[in-house]
Amino acid sequence: MAVERKPAAPLIPLPAQIVLALLAVGAIVVGAYIRFGPKTGESQALTPEAKAYTRNLELNDVGIKATASYMGSEVVEITGKIGNKGDRVLNQVDVNAVFYDGRAQVILRQRVPIVRPREGPLKPGETRAFRLPFDAIPGTWGRTAPQLVIAGIQF
Repeated sequence: MAVERKPAAPLIPLPAQIVLALLAVGAIVVGAYIRFGPKTGESQALTPEAKAYTRNLELNDVGIKATASYMGSEVVEITGKIGNKGDRVLNQVDVNAVFYDGRAQVILRQRVPIVRPREGPLKPGETRAFRLPFDAIPGTWGRTAPQLVIAGIQF
């Protein structure tokens, strides 16, 4: 008389295997994005060519206002105009907005674009308005306008 053997049950059930496989793929994707994705913040240094061109950029009519958002937090908005007094077309211009506390200590430095490719290039002689909203400024902010420093230029 032959004994019929049933196949052994897997150590990890199939739904758990699927979840683990998806987590592994997700970890690979996140790792690849961090390693090869777009560079942000301070990691992209101003090139010597871009640094020399900054003398051709003018920030004018810069203003600041703070308003309460519908979520109960505060939104700070920096508005102004950027002018291109040089002879080159600019596809993107980034600034570092540097916020200080009441003792002139840096509490937030955030890199933001003021000329974006989706809005079209900033041509020589052109002036364009910009608006920069910030909603995560620390409570220790000294309520003064941030320093805006050109951080990147893409020609």
